[in-house]
Amino acid sequence: MTRSIQNAFLRMWVCGLLLASGSGIGAQTKALPEKPTQDKPSIVVEAFSAASSVPWPYEMKLLQTETMAELKAKEGQKFNVSAETPTEGSAPFYRLQGEVVEWHPGNRAKRMMVGMGSGREEAKIHYWLISRTGMKVFEHTDVIRAEFWGNAYAGSVGELAHPFADKIAKRLGEAKLE
Repeated sequence: MTRSIQNAFLRMWVCGLLLASGSGIGAQTKALPEKPTQDKPSIVVEAFSAASSVPWPYEMKLLQTETMAELKAKEGQKFNVSAETPTEGSAPFYRLQGEVVEWHPGNRAKRMMVGMGSGREEAKIHYWLISRTGMKVFEHTDVIRAEFWGNAYAGSVGELAHPFADKIAKRLGEAKLE
């Protein structure tokens, strides 16, 4: 499939998302920010770092934002998710920290000529949760690959933003956290 057709599909997909989310023309109301529920534990998502040997070319703050959005969507019933430490209450909270330990940009020519997912960008990420007391309660390492169709933010976060956040949300959903 040519790049122009992929771009056309991507534009249609983004327009559909905007209309479906109510942020299109004619939207009258905005959703109020969700107030944290005191009885649910919180996950404080910190910006990841990259190992000194990794030439990570993307903005970590945007990956942090994508991860928070994915965690809210997938685990919002169990956890409050934010970038800031809760200031009140006795509900437990965890700090999500991590590091990109490897990054491979993939092969653009292979992606364009062969297609079918070949030559995609990939990274190896190591992440963990630290409890309020400073104890590591969860730890995992994953290799993530760029999505098949890419994304609209590829220039600032690469094509790994969504798979990055999705993989973390899936693993935390499987973890036995209280």
